[in-house]
Amino acid sequence: MKFVGEIADPIHKFIRFTELEKKVIDSSVFQRLRRIKQLAGAHLVYPAAQHSRFEHSLGTMHLAGLAGEHLFSIGAIDKESIQELRVASLLHDVGHGPFSHLFEEALTVVGNKNHETIGAEIICKTELSDILSSFGYSPFTVSEISFGNSRVKFKNEIISGSLSSDLMDYLPRDGFFSGVEYGKVDYNRIINSFNVTDNDSLALDISSFYSFESMIISRFEMFRAVYFHKTVRSAEVMLLHSLLLSSDILNLSRISISNYLKLTDDSILWKICTDSENKIAREMISNYLDRRLLKCVYERFIRKRDNYTKLNRTKIEELRLRIARLSNIDERKIFLDTYGISLVPLSPNKQELKSILLVSEDEFFKQPVSNLPLVNSITGYLDMIRVYTNQKDRKKIANISKDVLDKELPEK
Repeated sequence: MKFVGEIADPIHKFIRFTELEKKVIDSSVFQRLRRIKQLAGAHLVYPAAQHSRFEHSLGTMHLAGLAGEHLFSIGAIDKESIQELRVASLLHDVGHGPFSHLFEEALTVVGNKNHETIGAEIICKTELSDILSSFGYSPFTVSEISFGNSRVKFKNEIISGSLSSDLMDYLPRDGFFSGVEYGKVDYNRIINSFNVTDNDSLALDISSFYSFESMIISRFEMFRAVYFHKTVRSAEVMLLHSLLLSSDILNLSRISISNYLKLTDDSILWKICTDSENKIAREMISNYLDRRLLKCVYERFIRKRDNYTKLNRTKIEELRLRIARLSNIDERKIFLDTYGISLVPLSPNKQELKSILLVSEDEFFKQPVSNLPLVNSITGYLDMIRVYTNQKDRKKIANISKDVLDKELPEK
């Protein structure tokens, strides 16, 4: 590949880019990602976690390029596919809104869009479409690969899933900027062990299995220490409820792509502070900016192995209102935060990982997760339930929350 420049990066040292990638990176659509934090409210707990979707996207492109070069060296793909993989991975997060996944939580409440459906529209209907087309690449095909919908399975797996460049960049990047030691990934070892089966599935050489296992454990630890940290989620609960209370001025349910692309972390904070008629939303944003955060008074984690269903949103709201009624406290001061994740990365088609495809001496075989003691120990789903409130009412609400939720929620 012909590279025309390079960017210094604390995780990968140097990230090189081609002329096509330079055009994409310099576009206003992509530059917007500089103004969207990767970890939303985490900087209020880990002060250096100020990194953005911009540099994560560059890192994901870099690792997808390494994967493409390795697969080319073993004859699995042609040269054109390397560039296609790189630009698709570069754009895999282009649909994220302010505060990243937090904004997506708000969108799922008021509508049915997510960052992937929005990202596909952005790739196919903005200046990105013209840039890709001018270099001979189909915007539709690129968007399919970016969001796991390509008919060539290993291309999907390189960008999303348990062996993805996305995972192998965000773990060490988030760990580095958070200052924790959990996000270590031996990605060079993993990538240089890739192989492709006759049916286009991505496989890993058995010699690198321990590096894969270590990466999955690192992800689990990052969720516990950073992503699900109770104070991080306190800040994000405040942001989320402010977004929902201000959904009318933000037009969340029917926002156009052109207006969506104008939204950034700072623009949302400013708009709520200045334009929202909702006093509670304005007050929460003010408290968020001054780090006067809600206090966690109840916490429960529910592990589920099989037959996973998300917590019923209507039931959760009923429980919140019951806590408010029994405590005789304004229900607007009580926040019940629920979140569910797969403890092991989902496959590109959003299915739970049941096995990993390994290769040994040119023989491919599926290794069930149940045969992998460490990985199997963290498989399944985890539901997090927390109650937040202000400092003044925390003791009273803590006692009532325990009485109500311990009786109503499933066993741990």
